[in-house]
Amino acid sequence: MIPRRTEGLRIRTLIVAGCLGCAFLGLSGRLVYLQVVRHEEYVRLADSQHAKAIPLKAKRGPILDRNGQVLAVSSAAETLLALPGRVDDAERLARRLAPILDEPAGDIARRLESSKRVAYVKRRLPPAVAQAVRDLQEPALGFVEESLRLYPNRELAAHVIGFEGAEGKGLGGIEQAWDARLAGQEGKALVERDALGREVSGAPRVLKPARPGQGVVLTLDATLQYIAEKEVDAAWRRTRSKAAMAIAMDPRTGEILAVAIRPTFNPNRFASATDDERRNRAVTDPFEPGSTFKVILAAAALEEGVVRPGDRIYGEQGAIKVASATIHDWKKYGWLTFAEVLQNSSNVGSIKVGLQLGKERYYKHITGFGFGAPTGLGLPGESRGQLRPPARWSGLSLATMSIGQEISVTALQLVASFAAVANDGRLMQPQIVRAVLDAQGREARGFEPQVIRQAIAPDTARVLTGIMTRAVSDGTGHNAAIAGFDVAGKTGTAQKLDPATRRYSRAPGVLSFVGFVPANDPRLAILVMLDEPKNEKWGSEAAAPIFAAIGREALRHLQVQPRDSAPVQIVRGEGGGAAGPLATVLGAAGPVRPLARPAVFAPGPEGASTMPSLLGLSLRQAMDGLAPLGVAVEIAGRGVVIAQSPPAGAPLSEGMPCRLTLASPAAGR
Repeated sequence: MIPRRTEGLRIRTLIVAGCLGCAFLGLSGRLVYLQVVRHEEYVRLADSQHAKAIPLKAKRGPILDRNGQVLAVSSAAETLLALPGRVDDAERLARRLAPILDEPAGDIARRLESSKRVAYVKRRLPPAVAQAVRDLQEPALGFVEESLRLYPNRELAAHVIGFEGAEGKGLGGIEQAWDARLAGQEGKALVERDALGREVSGAPRVLKPARPGQGVVLTLDATLQYIAEKEVDAAWRRTRSKAAMAIAMDPRTGEILAVAIRPTFNPNRFASATDDERRNRAVTDPFEPGSTFKVILAAAALEEGVVRPGDRIYGEQGAIKVASATIHDWKKYGWLTFAEVLQNSSNVGSIKVGLQLGKERYYKHITGFGFGAPTGLGLPGESRGQLRPPARWSGLSLATMSIGQEISVTALQLVASFAAVANDGRLMQPQIVRAVLDAQGREARGFEPQVIRQAIAPDTARVLTGIMTRAVSDGTGHNAAIAGFDVAGKTGTAQKLDPATRRYSRAPGVLSFVGFVPANDPRLAILVMLDEPKNEKWGSEAAAPIFAAIGREALRHLQVQPRDSAPVQIVRGEGGGAAGPLATVLGAAGPVRPLARPAVFAPGPEGASTMPSLLGLSLRQAMDGLAPLGVAVEIAGRGVVIAQSPPAGAPLSEGMPCRLTLASPAAGR
């Protein structure tokens, strides 16, 4: 028989063992829960206590002109970081950094005293500045590599290109519109904070590498851009205008070749510029076009058969009463033909034609030329202008709109409408981006010219071109003449409404000239505009000479031959793939070879031109190749050339029709 004391001890032992077993099982279960179930969560928590994940900015893709000239490029730069918890004396360290970073010590000290584990002190330091900081040998400071956006041509095309903001986002222009393509994909790196800064001072541990952005090729020609900016800048300063601009477009394709705007800014130092200097007035600022809009009235009247060039119109000796208002001409005219009405920019004659045309038909053609709607160019902030429907017109509206008042347009809309007249009445989609490149510089996507609509018939466009040509040779646009070339165009002198009196001010408002050259085979449509010049009062005296100066140099650059001169073979560069010429752009900011262009189309035997083979080429490549041959191109379809007439090898003569049939690559197979 077991003694009672022994039995009690045994029971107590079993109870203790059971409790210990339960405790062990509980601890084991807890360990399994913590180490298995919540393992990832606690790893992340532990990492956050001794390390900081920071984003790695991708290298931004380049922006190039149509010939491969670099307009914006990114190079390696270093961003200065600090570990605030390791900074013993923020004010002392700030005083050491202030002369190197060129910032007030107080601003730097506030960043060093941040409650964050890792603080950005200053981003994108030039190499010399970064080395000067390293020489301080401060263990609480370190660097991470980022990219520095550079604009090597400074102000050139600044309003089109835009700029990269302090946080790496594209702001304004192409930088903003194409930010998703240019920016690439952000990476991630880990910065340790428990090794006295030594890991921060070295290279952070990369968890996810950044992927560089794509490149964007613009339709701009850097040389034409320089020509336009030089002339616009000189006129802006000479006339002391509030603003000035010029836009050059290829009327055959709708490609924008130059956009020059003053005032301007340097995108490398965008923070020092005002909003007024950074604004792209070509797309954001609508204005009353004045007499340049009489070309749209003429196009509508000729298209509808309301008037013919030789029809005679009485000028009422310079004044006409409409509704309760009397509208005056700039000069007293008697009888004028309709062609002379446009050549002499007669307000009375234009109003009479507008009243005969009627508001419904006029409105139809105004919208047909693209007014009242954004052009779809793709740049930020584009305005649609102001165009009220006919139901909201007053008794005076038809008369005033016939002379370019009571309607506002953008400079881009206006030059595109004149380009449509130059292009046998075809309104082209304005285009600023030619192609997108991958990280290796190969073309990932190209953009071909697009026809929006046939605004007027080809015959109407040709008749109107003849009238506009005489407006330059014999009319108000004589200062736009270019020796050796026929110029078609129209002057404009538009007054502005005085906000105080709600009447048109007598002070100079918008002075302009819009035209195209050569008139018989247009290669350039150019708009020139001066806003509130201080010492000029007529578009014919102020804007037309700028058109001539830009057009003269631009035609020379494009190697367009003047009339009655022997044709010269135009060499357009070597053929080849897109990868080679642009691959160097993405790795360095050094010289960039131009984009590949179509091979030279050689003349036939004894110098006679023969039809080249265009099959498989894009519309742009085909038109570039046919340009020096002087043929009249007819286009059907979209895509690449699948048929041509005449066939390859056939003899060609100047003005001979050449028909191209295009289709998508899939349809052509």
